[in-house]
Parts: sequence; structure tokens; C-alpha cells
Amino acid sequence: MTAETKTGTTGTSGSCCSPTGSCHSGATDGATDQVTTVYQVTGMTCGHCEGAVTGEISGIEGVVSVQAVAATGQVTVVSRAALDEEAVRAAVDEAGYELAGQA
Repeated sequence: MTAETKTGTTGTSGSCCSPTGSCHSGATDGATDQVTTVYQVTGMTCGHCEGAVTGEISGIEGVVSVQAVAATGQVTVVSRAALDEEAVRAAVDEAGYELAGQA
């Protein structure tokens, strides 16, 4: 099993927000492709750590969402395309933690 998955939706009706469209910004034709990647980060111990890592990774172009969990050290990143792991590593380093790789 890989830590990276690609999902896609097409069509203009229906979403998580309403039956007629989406409240999310992005493609206006209703078609989206996203990549979800789970990374292992060492050194996170609390909510402050989660926020620091989330903030830095969120600054990478193409990132849609980030969820960091200190208890497991896992950071789930949803992006419009696969991210350069070195960019993620640099963001995690800037936050003061270490990227161990993909979970």
C-alpha cells in the first residue's frame, strides 16, 4: 500500500457542502484531482508542534489541506498534485522538526 493516493471527482452537481455546488475554491467546472500523502515527522509532541508543521507545509504551493497529529507523528497532506518531497522536508525543517519520509 502506498502513502500517496489520487482521487478525482467530476460533474457539476453535488458536494460535501450543498446538492448544487461546492463552497470550496478551485476549478469552476466541478472537476478536481487531488493527491493525499501521509508523511512521518519526528519531534512533534503537542498542539503547538502540530500548528507549526501545519503552517509551514500549508505555505507550499498546491497544498489544499494539512492535518498533523503529534501523537502518531503523521502529517496528512492533500494537494492538487504530487509534492516535491524536498519542499516538504524544508518546510518541516523550518518548523523545527524532522521529516522521516512517507508513512
